[in-house]
Amino acid sequence: MARPQESFSKKDLEKRKLQKRKEKEQRKEERKAAPKDTSWENMVAYVDENGNLTNKPPDATVKKSTINTADIVTGSRNTGETVHVKTRQGKVMFFNYAKGFGFIKDNETGRNVFVSSNVLLNTIKDNDMVTFETEQGPKGLNAIKVRLLK
Repeated sequence: MARPQESFSKKDLEKRKLQKRKEKEQRKEERKAAPKDTSWENMVAYVDENGNLTNKPPDATVKKSTINTADIVTGSRNTGETVHVKTRQGKVMFFNYAKGFGFIKDNETGRNVFVSSNVLLNTIKDNDMVTFETEQGPKGLNAIKVRLLK
């Protein structure tokens, strides 16, 4: 019968596995031998003045600061400012009525803005100057309220 071939790396791998197993067993025995401290005082956690958990009870001699409840702001952070939507101007670079979309080149930024046929207030064609507003779409800026510039 032929003997199974055991290379050096296989033997080395088996040694390491056996060593890890022994170390794990040793740690398990150390945990079992360690004294268990399950007293009530060691299981209780306290909250300090900053909201952190500690194992020491709070000091009763320290004066606590009071918070005026009128100073606490609840609700959204609306500062009363309204969002100003800027009307932009641009040139229709491409528009296909059959497919219902096109692109407008913004004069201010030079970027192409997507436009759909359902947001047109006037009929437009290529190279027309238009005014529009923008909104953020899933794939980038979209033009809305597109009007032909007169």
